[in-house]
Amino acid sequence: MSPEQIVRDFCAAVRRTDLAEIVGFFAPDAVYHNIPLEPVRGTAEIESTLRQFLTPGGEVEFEIKALAVTGQTVLTERVDRFEIGGKRVELPVMGAFEVDRDGRITAWRDYFDMQQFTKQLT
Repeated sequence: MSPEQIVRDFCAAVRRTDLAEIVGFFAPDAVYHNIPLEPVRGTAEIESTLRQFLTPGGEVEFEIKALAVTGQTVLTERVDRFEIGGKRVELPVMGAFEVDRDGRITAWRDYFDMQQFTKQLT
């Protein structure tokens, strides 16, 4: 499967909020970096981080606005929508995914405006 399709499938899987399915997209030593926060490493830390905003049965969507691929790297311009603590958040995000030859995500970096995020939660 192509890196593009893996990332598209990953973004679609987020909507189902099944953490086991979502974590299954990652290589065991993958790095997830929600910039400007500190990066997390490995599937256990990634799962723990995602659990904060991907609750089973919750509403989540990663809407892909644009996508570009260069080699094994996939760049996404997205609008991420989710609910945290009863508040709805809609956030423009630029994401970079690195996919290995086995079809696993080895790195995921998201760039967003933290102030815009926190403003929606207050």
